[in-house]
Amino acid sequence: MSLNTSVSGQPGRERSAFVDALRTSSQTVPGLMAWGAVTGMAMIQSGLTFWQALAMTLLVYAGSAQLASLPLLVAGAPVWMIFLTALMVNLRFIIFGAVIGPHFAHLRWTKRILYGYFNADIVMALFPQRFPSHTVAKTEGKRGYYLGLVSSNWLGWQSGSIAGMLLASQIPPAWGIGFAGTLALLAITIPLVINRSALASVVVAATTAVLTAGLPYRLGLVLAIVAGVAAAMGMDYLTKRSSQHE
Repeated sequence: MSLNTSVSGQPGRERSAFVDALRTSSQTVPGLMAWGAVTGMAMIQSGLTFWQALAMTLLVYAGSAQLASLPLLVAGAPVWMIFLTALMVNLRFIIFGAVIGPHFAHLRWTKRILYGYFNADIVMALFPQRFPSHTVAKTEGKRGYYLGLVSSNWLGWQSGSIAGMLLASQIPPAWGIGFAGTLALLAITIPLVINRSALASVVVAATTAVLTAGLPYRLGLVLAIVAGVAAAMGMDYLTKRSSQHE
């Protein structure tokens, strides 16, 4: 079942929301493709075959978890350590699911699982702007908008990743593609810092990542993500508590 097919049978409002989402998320696609290309190159240069890398990007579909797992795979780390690292890196998706999940609680569990697979950072940043928490009871336009966001995100990431896999042996490391991918990711992320919780998360995560950069197996990345999530939750709690006392 393609994403577009699942929308084609919806009313005109769902199709309109789908198009709106494509338009809104189109600005993030170049950055996603650049970062996907960096990840694709990293997988090949780490020793994975093209088919192994392709299976990883299609099944895992989580750039940070993929990059965190690669050095562990190369080092021959135990499977449990690789799994735990990927789990820790992806803890943020629990929050993503808690925020977006209630909007689709009326759908069958099989469809909710499918929607969960396609969820991503950009989707989490854009969907709540269109449908805040107080619109949970409303259903019109949500499926179309969500599917539009995840379609552009998935296609942008996968096309960039596959391009990186195919070009890994052709692009020398001296070109600094990894740095270009980081800049592209920053260009996507910075406009999404729209409140104090997001700012606290970015500052704490970045500081933690710098201070723990020397840890083996990229454990600093795991700690940075955990610290960033904790900072955002803490700031969100303090903000709500302050508003209650006003």
